[in-house]
Amino acid sequence: MSVLSSSVVGAIDDLELAARLVVEGARSGQHRSPFHGFTDTFSQHRPYRPGDDLKYLDWKLLARTDRLYSRQFSETTNLSVMLVLDASGSMDFPRREGAGDRGGAMAKFHYAVTMAAALAYLIVTTGDAVGLITESAGRLAYVPSRGGRPHLRAILAELARLEARGAWSLDRTLVRGADLLKRRGVMLVLSDFYDATDVTFRELRRTSRRGHDVALLQVLSRDEIAFPYNSDIELDDLETGERRHLDAGAAADGYRSAVAGFLDKCRRHAHRDGHDYALWLTDAAPARALRSYLLRRAAAAAAMPGPARRAGAGSTSGR
Repeated sequence: MSVLSSSVVGAIDDLELAARLVVEGARSGQHRSPFHGFTDTFSQHRPYRPGDDLKYLDWKLLARTDRLYSRQFSETTNLSVMLVLDASGSMDFPRREGAGDRGGAMAKFHYAVTMAAALAYLIVTTGDAVGLITESAGRLAYVPSRGGRPHLRAILAELARLEARGAWSLDRTLVRGADLLKRRGVMLVLSDFYDATDVTFRELRRTSRRGHDVALLQVLSRDEIAFPYNSDIELDDLETGERRHLDAGAAADGYRSAVAGFLDKCRRHAHRDGHDYALWLTDAAPARALRSYLLRRAAAAAAMPGPARRAGAGSTSGR
């Protein structure tokens, strides 16, 4: 058993406090888990996803509604949730000394870690199990999915140790995370998705077809979308260290168009494949962002017919 330094212990305490404050700010009288799995006992319906086992289709509901729904089943044990966290260098924006530091904005990685901690806190306190997988500087970090307060602190300890640097293999991390999430559960991916490729979306589809509920939680800064620069600037690639000079005024329109297309692609892929999707901007209060996301999950569940109104999740979008 490793001995934690006093600085790491302090960071864990700070992260646990931040997580608790975010969750308390996000809750609105709802203390049951917003995430649901299935095994043996019928619980609810959810929209059919390409690749779902046809034996779970509700043909009677199809006849009544002319829409395809799969039957879900309640778990005999606690639900298992896997947090997949992007710790690549691109998440370290804005750096405090960088041109992107406007008004003390929180770095994407700090924001994602705070949200991951809040989700872990929420999941554990509602009686479910949570795990963590990430890759930082070529090292695959993994904490198995379990429940309980001591395990929550193990998750927070790993989060407190992480730094955003270098590149990461999103595809490899997703594959490994899905393999380690042995029984059907939930995979929550927190990333800017700059490293996403067609292979990435294929792996996410494959994860969903294995029975897991997948959510893409995209974390970006406002400056990455608005590009509020209009003069010559010097840019550093946070993953390779490459430095470039840029005429921001000349590049602005093309950049904004490319980013809008990138975000649209992420949303379209998520909706097409039946995944949850949320865009979290780092200038939004974490509690407000989390509450909005959880309310959309609840609203999507309420829109489903029959037993689905009790609980569940559907594809969501927006900020």
